[in-house]
Amino acid sequence: MRSTRALRGIDGCLPMPLLEVKDLRTWFHTRDGIIRAVDGVSFSLDRGETLGVVGESGCGKSVTFYSMLGLLPMPPAKIESGTAMFDGVDLLTADAATLRGIRGRRISMVFQDPMTALNPYMRIGSQVMEPLLAHGLCDRREARRRAAAMLEAAGIQDASARMRDYPHVFSGGMRQRAVIAMALVSQPDILIADEPTTALDVTVQAQILALMAKLRDELGMAMVLITHDLGVIAGVCDRVLVMYAGRILEEAPTAMLYRNPQHPYTRALMDSLPGIQEAGKPLNVIPGLPPEQGAPEQGCPFAPRCPVAIPECNDAACPLLSVGGEDHRTACIRVHRGELGERL
Repeated sequence: MRSTRALRGIDGCLPMPLLEVKDLRTWFHTRDGIIRAVDGVSFSLDRGETLGVVGESGCGKSVTFYSMLGLLPMPPAKIESGTAMFDGVDLLTADAATLRGIRGRRISMVFQDPMTALNPYMRIGSQVMEPLLAHGLCDRREARRRAAAMLEAAGIQDASARMRDYPHVFSGGMRQRAVIAMALVSQPDILIADEPTTALDVTVQAQILALMAKLRDELGMAMVLITHDLGVIAGVCDRVLVMYAGRILEEAPTAMLYRNPQHPYTRALMDSLPGIQEAGKPLNVIPGLPPEQGAPEQGCPFAPRCPVAIPECNDAACPLLSVGGEDHRTACIRVHRGELGERL
């Protein structure tokens, strides 16, 4: 892994981020009230960087990126505020034609379930070719050649022949490889991988992650890996965002986060990893459930489940502030005050 944040230009300045998101708020207006699915998220993504986004199911990981790409039904979803600047274009206010020109061409996405991401009535080859033809990048003959080459690069044996197959003929791992090939065939600037290995066994999972890292390096693209698996994050990502109830509670380079997690929620996630438990003893769990309607307007959203919370945690503002270095930020008032010691 390598962090592009350490790389500076000739003038000593950091390069402009490829993607910069500020104060993104995406709320769902339902009959039962407002669900603050994403509530004030800010982050950036550099060229060539791999960013991990981790947290429990329903914490707003996927909605954050669906918002940017215009993939949410509106209503009930509504983008309340924020900007998402990508190469001079604000994705949140861009018109439909502009977004169509970016989606699948410069920003591609690997969705959670490859079986539902693929059209069961279309051959694999036609679906991998589609981004090239839809964006007018080449003619059909060249598209077929590029699609076969990308399927081959994605680990599909005898790709030219397998392009004629339908999705149901492929195994789960092969379907995931086909979806990755479809996302990468246009050589995008950013690949967003949403839980790309959730339904796969451990062996295939390792192969898929290695494949994505290899293609990332060969194509020089940035990558966002959305997952609830801290083990996946550790092996692939340069930097990590820890999300909970629609907010970022901690941000740090991967090695720094794993060596010294600061926020109680991050520590609780680390403690719940099966690999650190003694054999025969119950697994550690985080008691309670995340709030159904997202973070409260004031206070730390994790406070009701936090073992070290104090009454002030329910009311005080909890902004992301630097702790132990400008690259490590957390949103815990007790950490900011130095009341919680470092984890050894």
